Amino acid sequence: MSAITFFATTDLGRIVDFYVETVGADVWLEQPDCTILKYDNQLLGFCERDEADTEGILTFVYADRDGVDEMYERLADSARERPHDNDTYDIYQFFAEDPDGRAVEFQTFLHPTDPV
Repeated sequence: MSAITFFATTDLGRIVDFYVETVGADVWLEQPDCTILKYDNQLLGFCERDEADTEGILTFVYADRDGVDEMYERLADSARERPHDNDTYDIYQFFAEDPDGRAVEFQTFLHPTDPV
């Protein structure tokens, strides 16, 4: 089974470029006013609309701290904070904003997890 999470955006080209060029997602499917991106096991759809959906958090999970640190280097200008340990969830993380102002989290688990 798979699922797609959709978000409205006011600038489809810019948001697709951000997730493809900066984050590393691939275009999975193009539709008339929507683009569906694939990142590992995650499908994200962005559709051109009059207002952007900016609620919620998109989280990208990396295998280790180095992956999180690499994304921080790419996104330092839009990062809300530096990467850090979060003891509550036993993760290493930081938050940034995408071009719509949506919260984007980059993290790694610091404990074993089951494969997805």
